[in-house]
Amino acid sequence: MHAVHGDYDRDGYARIEGLIPREVANAFLRVLKNDLDRSGASLSALGRQSPILKREAFELYSHDYPPMQTLLFGLTPTIARIADRDLLPTYCYFRIYREGDICRVHSDRPSCEHSVSLTLDYSDGVPWNLEVGAERLSEPPPPTDDFEGAPFRSLEMQPGDAVLYKGVHHSHGRITPNPNGWSAHLFLHWVDRDGRFAGHAFDGREISAMPVNFSFG
Repeated sequence: MHAVHGDYDRDGYARIEGLIPREVANAFLRVLKNDLDRSGASLSALGRQSPILKREAFELYSHDYPPMQTLLFGLTPTIARIADRDLLPTYCYFRIYREGDICRVHSDRPSCEHSVSLTLDYSDGVPWNLEVGAERLSEPPPPTDDFEGAPFRSLEMQPGDAVLYKGVHHSHGRITPNPNGWSAHLFLHWVDRDGRFAGHAFDGREISAMPVNFSFG
């Protein structure tokens, strides 16, 4: 069973110990790696540059890998209960960081109103903390290398642990270089069902309008 540390409503973030079992986190990572190997895709083909990264990281998005979307949908009731809100999923993605990488301090787009950073594994078993700003943002700031004197909390995660945070309204990043050869993470996102960003549910894709037609025979 998971345990929640912190007051999400008050602080804008909380650490979730054991959101999924460590064995499930490791199994998901192994299945993903095996699927990539079978598809013939190389990690270099998944490399992406971003203003929040000092060099490219390896990313895979849920619309390209349906098992991630299934996990996002399946975790929705759990995250809604922890956040004490009626949530709808938007999207999620997988990222591998390498040794020495950082993630610059930033805030997220509207699809990430409620976000989860879930650790799958570290190559060397060394926790790599996520830092989350303590102050609520009124508008998105440009990415920076640190919190520039603003208060923040550093949150440690083992494989299977997660941090739930208000991605639009709280700056976050990883400002200490990754101590592992690599680390693997999932980032999952939701919006309030009837909130300001409700139009970003399912990342704006008209899933509810897609026809369903089962044919037998």
